Amino acid sequence: MKKRQTLISVGSHDLKYSHLIIIGVLALAVAMSMLVRAQPADYGFELNEFDPFFNYRATQYMVENGLEAYYQWHDDQSWYPVGRNISDTSQIMLHVTAAGAYQVFGTGMSVYDFTIIFPMIIGALTAVVLFALVRIIGGTTAGLFAAIFYAVSLPILVRGSIGWFKSEPLGLFYGILGVYLFLSGLGTANKTSAITRIAGGGIFTAFAMSAWGGNQFFIIPIGIFILALPFLRKDHKFLMWAVPLYTIVAFATASAFTRVLTPDSMEGMALIIPTVFLVACIILQSKSKDTHKIRNGLFLLLAFFIVGGGLIAVNSEVDIIKNPSFRYLNAINPFLTTEDPLVDSVSEHATTTINQSFIFHSILMIFAGIGAWFIFRHINTTNAEKYLKKDMLVFVLILGMAGVYISSAFVRLEVFAGIGVIALASVGLAILTREFFKKRDELERPISNAIKLSYIAGIIVLLTIPIAYAGDQSHIFRSTSLPPSILNGASYFPVATNDWLDALQWLKTSTAEDAVIAAWWDYGYWITTVGERTSLADNYTVSTITIAGIADMLLSTPDQAWEKLQDMGADYVLVFVAAQRIPSNDGLPLYTLNYGGDDSKKQWFMRIAGHDVARYLHPDGSSGTDHFWNETLLGKMFPFTPALYVNPNNPTQQAPVYVNGLIPIYIEDIKYPADGDGPLRLAYSSPSFVDKQSTEVVGVFIYEINHKYGQITNNNNNTTSVP
Repeated sequence: MKKRQTLISVGSHDLKYSHLIIIGVLALAVAMSMLVRAQPADYGFELNEFDPFFNYRATQYMVENGLEAYYQWHDDQSWYPVGRNISDTSQIMLHVTAAGAYQVFGTGMSVYDFTIIFPMIIGALTAVVLFALVRIIGGTTAGLFAAIFYAVSLPILVRGSIGWFKSEPLGLFYGILGVYLFLSGLGTANKTSAITRIAGGGIFTAFAMSAWGGNQFFIIPIGIFILALPFLRKDHKFLMWAVPLYTIVAFATASAFTRVLTPDSMEGMALIIPTVFLVACIILQSKSKDTHKIRNGLFLLLAFFIVGGGLIAVNSEVDIIKNPSFRYLNAINPFLTTEDPLVDSVSEHATTTINQSFIFHSILMIFAGIGAWFIFRHINTTNAEKYLKKDMLVFVLILGMAGVYISSAFVRLEVFAGIGVIALASVGLAILTREFFKKRDELERPISNAIKLSYIAGIIVLLTIPIAYAGDQSHIFRSTSLPPSILNGASYFPVATNDWLDALQWLKTSTAEDAVIAAWWDYGYWITTVGERTSLADNYTVSTITIAGIADMLLSTPDQAWEKLQDMGADYVLVFVAAQRIPSNDGLPLYTLNYGGDDSKKQWFMRIAGHDVARYLHPDGSSGTDHFWNETLLGKMFPFTPALYVNPNNPTQQAPVYVNGLIPIYIEDIKYPADGDGPLRLAYSSPSFVDKQSTEVVGVFIYEINHKYGQITNNNNNTTSVP
C-alpha cells in the first residue's frame, strides 16, 4: 500500500500522491489570488491609493542610499517647513523587506515597477502561510480550504491588489507567519525545533507590527490564548519557558524599530501580563492540590483582571502606559466615539455595516458558524480530539471571535474578520467533510454515494456562486476591478485618465525646484513623490493643526487666504474637482459636481477647520451657499458657478435658487485667470477640463500665488495692509 501511495523517494523522504494534491491546490490558490489582485492593472500599471507613493519613495531611498542613511533621513520635502523624521514615523519593515527583495529579485526592473507588483505577489503567497497555520489547527483539509477561501476573500483582496504598496499585504504575511511559528512551536515535541519556531514566531510578530501597526490585532488572540494555556495543557514545564521565550524575543526584535511593541505600551502590556499570569498560574497550580488547581488558577485570573482594570482606570488619569492612537482604541472598544472630524473624514475609518460584512464574507459566515458550533458543543468531549487538539480548538475560536469583534470598528480592519472567519469556516467545512467521508466501520449507518456526491455538489455551488455569479458584475469583480487612484483621482469615476499624472509632471518640470505646494493633505504624497515638490501636509498627518490650518485657509476670504498662504510659505495652490459634463442645447457644457473631488470633501474641510457648516452649505449638506461660492478662496478656485437647480428625477422642474430636493447645475467660470491680477493666477488645468471631449472631468487645477498681490492691493487702497 505504501509503495502505491509513494511517487518518488529521496532518502528517507517520500513524495506521495497526496503531496501533489496539496501542492496543486496551493498553486491554484496562489494563482487565483494573483489573477484577482491583478485586475486594476487593466486600467494602467501604477501604484494605487496615496500611501504607496510614500512607501515607494522610502524604498527607493533605501535602495539608493542604504539602511544607515534611511535611519538618519529627515525629509525636508514634506510638512514644510518642519519636515519629517522618516524612520520614527514609518513602517520600517515594509521598506526594508521591499528594498531587500528588490535587490534580490528586481533585476531589470525599476523600483517603481517592483513596488507595484510586490503587494500582489506577497499577498498571494500569504495563502500558503495561512494554509500552514490552519493546517496545524484543523488538519490538511482545513488548511487547503483556508488557502482557497483566502484567495477570494473580498476584504483582503480590496486591500492587497496590484499597486497597493501599503501596510496590509506584508503585515498580514508576517503576522500570520508569526502566529503559525508560535503555535507550531508549542505543538512540537522536539525541543530544538520548538525553540527555533517559537523564537521565529517572536521575531515575525515584531516584524509584522513594524510593517503595519494594525497587526497589534494579533496580540489580542495570542494574549487571550496565553491566559488560557494553563487550563488547557498539562505540560506546564514546557510552557514555563516556551511562552516567555516568545515574549522576550518579540520585545528584543521590536527594540530595533521605533513605535513597535514597547513594554510601556498598551499592546506591550497585552503580551507581558498574560505571560506573567501564565508563569504565576503554573507556579500556583504546582503548589495546589489536584482538586484545587483549576479553582486557584481561576481566582488568580480574576485577580489579574481586577488589577488590570484598575491600571486602565488609573492610566486614564496619569498615563503610566502609552495608549495607542484613537483609531486603535476604537478598535478595542467600538463604542468609543470621536469628536475629531479629521479621523472621521477618512473613509477607511468608517464603521462597518451589517450589509458590508455580509458582502465581505458571504457564505463563509455559515461555515464559520458551523465551526464555532462544533467547538462549543464538543470542546470537552473525546470526540473533539479526533479533529483538533483542545488548545487549537480554543485558539481558532478566539481568533474568529476576536477578528469579528475588532472589525466592527473600521472597514479597514475587516481583513482580520476575514482571517478569523476563514479559519473557523475552514475548520467547520473540514469537519463536515470528514463526517461525510468516514470509513464504513466508523459509521453507525453508511452514507450512500449519492448523498456524498450531493454534498460535494452542494459545497461547490455554495462556494462558487458568490464568486462566479453575474460574471464581471459579481461583487468580487466590481470591488477589485477599479482603476488606480492616481488615474481617476480617487473619484467615483471608473475611468483611467492622465489628468493627475500630467498635472504632477507639470509641477515637476514647470515650477522651481524649491516650490512649495499647498493642497489638501490627501494629495501630499503624490506631490512629493511624483511631482517632486515640497508639500505642506500629507497622509501621515504629522500635524493635525497644519491640516486644520489648510482647511481654514481654503474657507477664508481670498484676501485673508492670501495672507495665510504667505505665512505658510506656499508658492502654488492645488485643488481637485470631479465633475460630470452634460451637453446643452446652446453648445455650452453644463456640469454636475460631488463625484469625489475636493467639491465632495468641502464639508469635512469646514468641520476640521471648526467652521459653521450651515454658513457654507445648504440643508442638503453638499450644495454650496452664495457665501461659499462668492466669499471663500475654495469656492473661487473651483472653475464653476451654479447656474440653476434641477430635480434629477424630473429635469423640467427647475429653479434659479436652491430648493430642497433639487441639485445644482454648474457652468464654467474661471475666477482667477492666468492673466489676472488677483491673489491667484490659474497656471494649469487638466486635459479633461480643457479639451471638452470626455464626459467625466478629473479636474486638477493649479494656481500660482501672486506674491505681488499685497502690493497691488495696497496701491489701489492706499493702505499698508491687505484688508
